[in-house]
Amino acid sequence: MAAKKNSKPDHEPLCEDIAGKGCGLKKVIDIIGGKWKIMILCVMDKEGTIRYGELRRRVFGITNTMLATSLKEMEEDGLVERIQYMEMPVRVEYTLTKKAESIVPILLQLKKWGEENL
Repeated sequence: MAAKKNSKPDHEPLCEDIAGKGCGLKKVIDIIGGKWKIMILCVMDKEGTIRYGELRRRVFGITNTMLATSLKEMEEDGLVERIQYMEMPVRVEYTLTKKAESIVPILLQLKKWGEENL
């Protein structure tokens, strides 16, 4: 029988079941991964409540389709709240939820790591 390589008994693994259904890290990547969602979070964190058009202008290079899809997914995942005002023309604003705000410090740590190591 071969022994396990580099086993760290006092070390908590990132995932017990690598990228399996119960992996918390995979869940996070599923809801904020990809090219645009972290950029959307950054803009919304900086600006607070923001309208769609302004958000599109601030996320350089994003298409209408990608922004609409990302916002819808983020709303379904509980990261973004969509507020629609019954005015003419209809006004829609987006804001981060408490759930999304709770990930900002973690993203700041990743940003710092990137600045120091990349």
